[in-house]
Amino acid sequence: MLVTWKYRPRNTFIQRLDPRTRLIFMVCIIFALTIPEIWDYRIIFSVFALSLTLYLMARIAWKDVRRAFIYIFILVFFIVGLNGMISGRGGPSSVLDPASPVLFNVPFFIPFTEIGKMVPVTVSKVWFAVTQMMRMICMAVLAIPIPYTMDPNIYGTAFKRMGASDKVSFTMDLAMRFLPTFARDFVITMDAQRARGYEMDKLKGGVVGKLQKLAPLIIPVVMQSTVTGEEVIDAMDLRAFDTNKRTWLKELHYAPRDYFILGLGIAVFVVCCVLKWGFGIGGFFVPEFFLNAVT
Repeated sequence: MLVTWKYRPRNTFIQRLDPRTRLIFMVCIIFALTIPEIWDYRIIFSVFALSLTLYLMARIAWKDVRRAFIYIFILVFFIVGLNGMISGRGGPSSVLDPASPVLFNVPFFIPFTEIGKMVPVTVSKVWFAVTQMMRMICMAVLAIPIPYTMDPNIYGTAFKRMGASDKVSFTMDLAMRFLPTFARDFVITMDAQRARGYEMDKLKGGVVGKLQKLAPLIIPVVMQSTVTGEEVIDAMDLRAFDTNKRTWLKELHYAPRDYFILGLGIAVFVVCCVLKWGFGIGGFFVPEFFLNAVT
């Protein structure tokens, strides 16, 4: 089963890391960013700067990850950003400070009713939305480069060497391969339909009409995915998968650079814990520069 992530060897510091190191580091950063009541922008922005630095060290071309980042930005803005600016929910009570200056009001109405009101968008809500979006993007910056810089042949091995069972390791391996394989089949089917004269560039007729016109693509791709899944199951059964302890072809070994990155990830998590529970740092507040810039 082929993989169509745009993976290629780049001989960078990030690619030379053990895959377990990258996964453990990402988990440490996620835990650090999700510590309860860590809202201080100085902590979030510092962790984001570290994550962005490691991302840039991967040297991935923007054209390779442009679409993924666009989707992430849209989802983060509409799900996290707008929710933070309008409702301010999900954060500390200080986000809803009535003394915070109001920037503008947003009309909010319940459809098909006359119930509605004007919702104030305050400075604290906007700043809370900014910090929350930065938190989500920080996680995405660490996760998106993984399929582009990690050899697909070591997905399962990485999880196995981290202590997961053979079933879990193989499941994660197949899961990482499913989406790119599905995308490859979709592109192949689309090219085949175009070669047969099927119009793909201009779909008209509303949502229902477009879905109907996409049927010649969706049906073959779904059928191919089903057949591929059955072939994988048959191959695993023929090899007596899970009847005995299996061996893995790839071997992984930590290098000094791996210990450095692992120590860095653990240090970030420990520092965030100490700042929050040791010194009481991490509460939400609006910095003066932002308050002066928007008022």
